[in-house]
Amino acid sequence: MGSVIPLKKSANSAYLDLKNMLGAKLQKVESLIEQKLKSEVNLIEKMSEHHLKSGGKRLRALLTLESAKLTGYKEDNRDINLAACVELIHSATLLHDDVIDESSLRRGVKTTNSIWGNQSSILVGDYLLSRCFEIMVHDGDLEVLQLLSSTSAKIAQGEVLQLQHKGEADLLEETYIDIINLKTAALFSAATKTGACISRSNEKEKKALESYGRNLGLAFQIADDALDYYAKEKFFGKEIGKDFYEGKVTLPLITIFQKGNEEEKEFLTEIMKKDKRTEEDFSETLALIYKYKAVETSLKKAEYFVNVSYDALAIFSESEDKRILQNLTSFSLNRSF
Repeated sequence: MGSVIPLKKSANSAYLDLKNMLGAKLQKVESLIEQKLKSEVNLIEKMSEHHLKSGGKRLRALLTLESAKLTGYKEDNRDINLAACVELIHSATLLHDDVIDESSLRRGVKTTNSIWGNQSSILVGDYLLSRCFEIMVHDGDLEVLQLLSSTSAKIAQGEVLQLQHKGEADLLEETYIDIINLKTAALFSAATKTGACISRSNEKEKKALESYGRNLGLAFQIADDALDYYAKEKFFGKEIGKDFYEGKVTLPLITIFQKGNEEEKEFLTEIMKKDKRTEEDFSETLALIYKYKAVETSLKKAEYFVNVSYDALAIFSESEDKRILQNLTSFSLNRSF
């Protein structure tokens, strides 16, 4: 049923080009994170190590490093320190997410909360955030401190907003965009803007990189949500329909509610109100997803944000760094891992 969404090798190579180019710096980021995870409490070290080694792409750290490189940063280790900081914020929010979503798997690996319980996972998430704030304070740049602390607040607001609208089949597309803007795009945007801040870039460059990151993040999350109704577990390390079973209303469901007839809208409203959804519910919903080409429609919307992200870099002179960041926009849409 439905058409196959191609997963392009070129998209993956854009990410791998970036990772290879920044390999030495990324290794230093990893070492710093490892150092920051040290604790006299054994369980903290064990849990945070398990969580951070569960196969993340370190995309936000790479964006921080590459944005700094694009804007001419050549000084000491601030880019490495703040890339680690951004990654710690992301890791902390994932720990909290897994508790809220009652997730048992992340990227095909058992979540910390499924092994050690919810209470410990929340506290370790808080510990990672605390270590991150230590790095920010040590960096001493008030602009960066304000940017990253306000971003942490935005992510929390996004989580609460999503919970507030959980199970609402008639969720407005505008509200959905607000949620993912706070939950996901805010940290992408902060990562890229941080790189510009430490290079002492002008306001125009900061805004351009902020726009690049935000729109990249929006495309990334929309594609992720769409592929929840398409992707195979081997690609993303999560079972198909995870969002559906958790009662999260994302763009594919919004699309079928917008296009469906009264009977279909009623069906969607009723199943999303349920405490638990069944495989039969999912199968019937998938039929509507295919009927209204909801995955394709969602990816088309993601493509719009990809184009905005790509164009945001137009103010920068042509360079290898600019080319890699522009090529990376397709990774958010067509990645296979």
